Amino acid sequence: SGFPRWLQAPGGGEAPCSEDNRLESACWDMLLPFLAQWTYECRFSNAMGQEQVHFFDRYIYDRQEIVHFDSTLGRYEAVTPLGEPAANYWNSQKELVHYKRSEVDRFCRHNFQILGTLHLSRQLPTVTISPTKDDPLSPHTLLLCTAASFYPQEIEIRWLKNGRRATEGVFYGEELHNGDWTYQTQVMLEDTPQRGDIYACQVEHSSLETLLTVQWGTALLPPFPLRGHSWKLGGYSPSLSWARGRAAALFPVESPYQGVHPERLSSAGLHW
Repeated sequence: SGFPRWLQAPGGGEAPCSEDNRLESACWDMLLPFLAQWTYECRFSNAMGQEQVHFFDRYIYDRQEIVHFDSTLGRYEAVTPLGEPAANYWNSQKELVHYKRSEVDRFCRHNFQILGTLHLSRQLPTVTISPTKDDPLSPHTLLLCTAASFYPQEIEIRWLKNGRRATEGVFYGEELHNGDWTYQTQVMLEDTPQRGDIYACQVEHSSLETLLTVQWGTALLPPFPLRGHSWKLGGYSPSLSWARGRAAALFPVESPYQGVHPERLSSAGLHW
């Protein structure tokens, strides 16, 4: 395969394919129609409570990435044989490599400080449970726990059956981008419910001060305070569901209690 002439060193440096050798076999396809793309990427994570920032500079030729710069490695890497000449040449340019290494601070962290306070604060997950069946005649029930609109990406979701963690029939989905810096994911439980079985989806996330537990059919709530008093939500925004014409609040709890708090919600707390 040939090497496209567009792969020239940033800043005007001469790349392996120059005007002088443009007709050599290694550069013949520069004369053919092609699609050239460049992408700058910043990846942010706080795994294990430590902020990590990675910078990638990707070069794509005819819809295939052929070479990229990875700030974690601090050098260019060829993805395909077509990108090997460019990777070798650019890695030999000390000033260019030094400049690219600084992009993780100049481009990523700088922009993060400006935009992060606007978009990247911790977002609490919204958790819902939806039952379904592949076969109406099958005794098996599929329970789908969906956690949506959370940030950062790291999250742990587990299914509980009668208060114990379920390990069989559990299927995990990937964390998907929503396009607004938040994520969503799903965990499915396949089981055959028996009379008296209680199922709950439990979520652990850095935006939560305590575990968020949502029970299939009802919410797990702390003990009821005295009638007429309000239970402070402590910064949590409960999600509402409607059953038999009454609103029921679902929100994180510290001491599980099986029940539903109907009646009305205010900005200060839940009243009944």
